[in-house]
Amino acid sequence: MDDTISIPRIANLFADPARALILRTLIDGTMRPAGELAYTANISPQSASAHLTKLVHGGLLIAQAQGRHRYFRLANAQVADAIEALASLSVAVRPRAPRSVLPSKSVPIQFLNARTCYDHLAGEMAVRVCEAMMKSRWLVQEGRDFRLTRLGEKELAALEIDLDATRRSRRVFARACVDLTQRRPHVGGALGAALLDLYVDRGWILRARRSRVVTITTKGQEAFRRTFAMQEA
Repeated sequence: MDDTISIPRIANLFADPARALILRTLIDGTMRPAGELAYTANISPQSASAHLTKLVHGGLLIAQAQGRHRYFRLANAQVADAIEALASLSVAVRPRAPRSVLPSKSVPIQFLNARTCYDHLAGEMAVRVCEAMMKSRWLVQEGRDFRLTRLGEKELAALEIDLDATRRSRRVFARACVDLTQRRPHVGGALGAALLDLYVDRGWILRARRSRVVTITTKGQEAFRRTFAMQEA
């Protein structure tokens, strides 16, 4: 079957503003109840139920019952990649507006600096790490993906990243994700997820319970510079 046949169906699921808000809310990888998603999308519980049913049947969300409540999360990393890609595209093709009517509200600096995209790090720090890994020849970009060099394998193994397990993942090994706010690539895919686990386990970053924004600790600032031979920002 031609894969393009599915494009209109998937595009229709993303097209509704309420469904788009629900999907963006879940891009942090959490599982949330229907009531919270209804509140986030500013719609009634009945309307939220209908939208969630469509998203589950469409393969974008997974539902799980816990007692009397149903919780929802993104079906997989590919859905998160699509959400981030569409958000990035919307910035790139946004119609030009007169300066006087452009929104004045700025993006919080913490969001620009470091945040999660599903299960990998995004934002300025993620882009800087990616650029440092390419400059040091740990990674080589090949189209939409990265190839890990022999030096990269040695260095990541020294950081105790299980590359064999990462490669066994059914996901793309290392995706070159164009960052939504930086417009340059960061490392996604299975390797991006493994790196985020490393940052969290070693206390380089702290995750927030209900936010994509992460905090880079003092320990993390030094560790990022030392590990990836990064220059001062």
